[in-house]
Amino acid sequence: MPRVAYLAVIVVYSLAQIALGVWTARRVRKSSDFFVAGRSLGPAMLAATLLAANIGGGSTVGAAGAGFRDGFAAWWWVGSAAAGSAILAFTVGPKIRRIAAEHDLKTVGDFLEWRYDQRVRAAIAALLWVGTLAILAGNLIAMAAVLGTVIGLGKATSCIIGAVVAGTYFAAGGLKSSAVVNVLQLSVKLLGFAIALPMALAAVGGLDGFHHAFDRGPYWSAWSNGGSGWFYLATLGPAFIVSPGILQKVYGARDDRAVRIGVGVNAVVLLVFAAIPPVLGMIARALHPDIAIADSDLALPTLFMSNLPFWVGALGLAAIFSAEVSAGDAILFMLATSFSQDLYKRFINPQASDAQVLRCARIAAIAGSVLAVFIAVWVADDVLTALRFFYTLLGVSLFVPIVAGLMSGRGDATAALAAIAGGVVLATVVYWNRGSAFVYGLTAPMWGILLAAAAYMIAGAMIPRKAA
Repeated sequence: MPRVAYLAVIVVYSLAQIALGVWTARRVRKSSDFFVAGRSLGPAMLAATLLAANIGGGSTVGAAGAGFRDGFAAWWWVGSAAAGSAILAFTVGPKIRRIAAEHDLKTVGDFLEWRYDQRVRAAIAALLWVGTLAILAGNLIAMAAVLGTVIGLGKATSCIIGAVVAGTYFAAGGLKSSAVVNVLQLSVKLLGFAIALPMALAAVGGLDGFHHAFDRGPYWSAWSNGGSGWFYLATLGPAFIVSPGILQKVYGARDDRAVRIGVGVNAVVLLVFAAIPPVLGMIARALHPDIAIADSDLALPTLFMSNLPFWVGALGLAAIFSAEVSAGDAILFMLATSFSQDLYKRFINPQASDAQVLRCARIAAIAGSVLAVFIAVWVADDVLTALRFFYTLLGVSLFVPIVAGLMSGRGDATAALAAIAGGVVLATVVYWNRGSAFVYGLTAPMWGILLAAAAYMIAGAMIPRKAA
């Protein structure tokens, strides 16, 4: 089937997402609609919007590439997200939602200032802007690699397509639009992978053929092999508990029950889904041993395009595209809300009206999309190698201040700043010297979180308690 047919599928699907998002945005009248969907998300809608964000490019193309390279141990990539989500559902999530509703908090920065002070908000906002721009650029580069392989589009064109789709519907309606579009994206993803898996297994000779495609050994290990394994729990798990993009969606839940059920369902589906991309990556290795290990992220699109009927391959391509776009809107959510509420409203124009904050959020989403395209296309190709670093950075910087802020009655800003600085510095040093390798039995995020916790406790102990 000619590539133009696959291109037509992507164009039509892109227009459908934009149209649905813009149509939904008609009901967005104030910043609370844009930021927290009017705090009206029920369990089903919350689960759908979280799953759409969590089953992104890393959880599909990236996890399949890791499966191609490392084998079944790559299931820990999405499995760690499931573990973090389960903890969020029954501990952090309901409590922070309740606080957000009681105090009209719209961003994680709002929570950090409420619990600590404006310095903590400013520090995290600055980290978020640097980190989210790099993550969004890396997401666009990954999308360009997929569309370039399957359709033959150039890097710049592919990046612009992804930025326009996610940027348009998100800027139009924020979380309210994203939540509705995410339902469509999630349906396409789950249907695409549900159909592709048995057909891919048939292409490799069924379960028996798959079983005999590789020698028994580390490649079949469910514990660890190569760069994949249980240690993803430390790299990714904390991010799925304290990520601003996830917590601010939790803010949009209508009550604690919606959080427990919605986030819990999200965790269960992630756990079931975790093995599918790695298995597809392993099948791709059996069928396409000529793909270089360095190009392992091309395993999934190559499998869909070369070994499945056109309609299945097209649905699979749409599922991959959905994953990249939904991850993009989740990143824009963090970027736009942080800039408009944590920087503009708090420090630049404290007297800004609700309409001005809403306008600023939309401008920030558009500007962020443009900047991310510029970084992806003209600045550097090695942004992808920094993605894991920035996810680590966000998890390390936020985990201790948020968890300690929820579990402790004291709000020591100095202790929070010490935790952020200490954790980020140590994690950065370890990461850039050793990457994801173990250092004395621990990875960079493990060291970062440990030092952050120690710094918080030491600084908190040294701060005199205020007289009652």
